[in-house]
Amino acid sequence: MRRAIFPGSFDPITLGHYDIIERGIHLFDEIIIAIGSNAEKKYMFSEKKRKAFIADAFKGEKKIKVDTYTGLTIDFCQKVNAQFILRGLRNPADFEFEKAIAHTNRKLSGIETVFLLTSSGKSYISSSIVRDVIRNGGDYTSLVPDTVKI
Repeated sequence: MRRAIFPGSFDPITLGHYDIIERGIHLFDEIIIAIGSNAEKKYMFSEKKRKAFIADAFKGEKKIKVDTYTGLTIDFCQKVNAQFILRGLRNPADFEFEKAIAHTNRKLSGIETVFLLTSSGKSYISSSIVRDVIRNGGDYTSLVPDTVKI
């Protein structure tokens, strides 16, 4: 079985994330959307709420699971027997950042990272932009799946 994890904080999940996951479904037998916890980060949404947003967005999709983890992503991969890490790239800066992490992960564990380019119509969307729109009372609904409700 080709199992991948798609790690992130998903605070909240965006249409950019959704795009990568939907396209990744065709590449893997199973994708575990892995919500990482970082004690250094202040989240807008609780872990429970972020998990519910994602689970509801992919309800009925048998190839998608949602889980949470702490610690190294490669340790979580090994725990759930995932051979791949799925990541989305929006721009060249994402590539440079993600490339270093992918090389390190492969060196430490042998786990391969698969990159998908975010669809052009969604490449500008990030969770931090969505949070800023929400904080300032803007209409965030065109940036996130319908399951993200404030």
